[in-house]
Amino acid sequence: MRLTRFAPLLSFFLAGWLAIPAALADDSELLQVVHGFLHEEARMLGDELIIELRPPSARLPACESPEPFLTRPGDVPLGRVSVGVRCGSDGRQVRYLQAEVGAMGDYPVLAAPLAAGETVRHGHLVSRSGNLAELPNRTLLDSDEIVGQVATRALPPGQPLQAHQFRHLPLVERNQRVAVEARGAAFRISREGQALEPGGLGDRVRVRFDNREVVTAEVVGEGVLVVDF
Repeated sequence: MRLTRFAPLLSFFLAGWLAIPAALADDSELLQVVHGFLHEEARMLGDELIIELRPPSARLPACESPEPFLTRPGDVPLGRVSVGVRCGSDGRQVRYLQAEVGAMGDYPVLAAPLAAGETVRHGHLVSRSGNLAELPNRTLLDSDEIVGQVATRALPPGQPLQAHQFRHLPLVERNQRVAVEARGAAFRISREGQALEPGGLGDRVRVRFDNREVVTAEVVGEGVLVVDF
């Protein structure tokens, strides 16, 4: 089929598609670098990422050798994110961009209501899919973070689960006699002591030995704590 009579219409659509604002065109390299940086930082959230960048609102000189960085180091970028960019060989020029980062992924929810004080089991949880950026702050994304914990209040099914809704099941009680293991690269020594405070899995509690020595150890099991050297 000949496309001659469609040429004006095709030219119209191409012109609209390629009509990138001058400011955006000037910042295209900068935006591409920042986009790649955010994708690398957020890739642990899943394969399907949604990254929207807002170009600088003011006309600024070109950013030479852009080096992006997160304004909150250590955070996984999700939701509204501020990204800093050092420009120039000396990195003294710094500008900031705003971005929205979304990730399609799975997160656990309750399959049925859970009563306050009830311990979460694997059978209580089912998986739901969605944009993780739209979930409330401190939503728990890994079932292993929830299983074995105790609900602090009655929880409905189907809702995102948050850290403050749970507490660790106590594995050590105050004044309980406990075993404390000292572990090193080539040794393991166990001593008995008295816990001075209660603790759940992963908590650090103080333990007093019979010679009155006090150490801080990590709870790793029921009545078992560890000190690493």
